[in-house]
Amino acid sequence: MRINKFLAEQGVASRRGADELIRSGRVKIGGRTAGLGDDVSFEDEVTLDGKLLSHKVQFEYYLLNKPKGYVCTVKDEKERKTVLDLLPQGAGRVFPVGRLDYDTEGLLILTNDGDLSFRLTSPKSEIPKTYLVRIGGTVTQQQLNRLRAGVEIDKGVVSKKCKINVVETNQSYTKLHVTLTEGKNREIRKMFAVIGKDVEFLKRIRLGDLTVSGLDRGACRKLSAKEVYYLKNL
Repeated sequence: MRINKFLAEQGVASRRGADELIRSGRVKIGGRTAGLGDDVSFEDEVTLDGKLLSHKVQFEYYLLNKPKGYVCTVKDEKERKTVLDLLPQGAGRVFPVGRLDYDTEGLLILTNDGDLSFRLTSPKSEIPKTYLVRIGGTVTQQQLNRLRAGVEIDKGVVSKKCKINVVETNQSYTKLHVTLTEGKNREIRKMFAVIGKDVEFLKRIRLGDLTVSGLDRGACRKLSAKEVYYLKNL
C-alpha cells in the first residue's frame, strides 16, 4: 500500500494532505524518512512526528449542516471556531471533506476515510453539488445563460458548464439553485461577480442525492451504511 493511502486510512489527512506531510519529512517508515512513492506493509512501523501509527483504523462518517462562522479546517491559526467543534462528544479524529467558506452554510461530510475523501473531492469524479444562492435584485436569462456556459472567474481560470434554475424572484432579491461538478475556491461568488451580482446567502443543499433535509443548522449525524455505500459508488 502506498504511504499516502496508508496515512489517509489512519484519518491523519486526505491523500493530498498526506503528501504534504511526507514532503515535509514528518513521516518515517522503519526509522527512515518516507518518500512520496514508498509502499508500506503490515510489518512496517510508520510514525508521524515520532508517534507510532496503528495499521488498524475504524472509519467514521458524519453529515454536518454547517452554519456560518465556522472554518472547514482541523485547526485555525486565527483561533476561529472550526467545524470539528460541532461534532458530538466521543467522535473520533475526522477531517472535513473539501471546504465551505466561513460565510457559507450547508452540507459537509467529515470522515477519516481518505479514499472516500479523495473520491468526493477529485475533479475527475464530477460529483454534482447543488447550492441555494440568493443575490440582490433580478437577473436576466442572458446573464444566466452566460453563467451556465462558463465564465472566467480568475485570470485564465474558467468555470465549467453548470445548471442554474431560478427558485424565487422579485425586485429585492432572486433565489437560485446552482449545480456544479467542480469546487474551485469561492467559485459561485466569483461567477456572480462577473455579472455584477453580490451573493447575499450561500448554502450547499445537496451532494449527489444526499441532502441536509431534516438536519438543523449546526447539527450533525452519522451517515448510515447505505449512505456511505452510495457515496463510495457515486
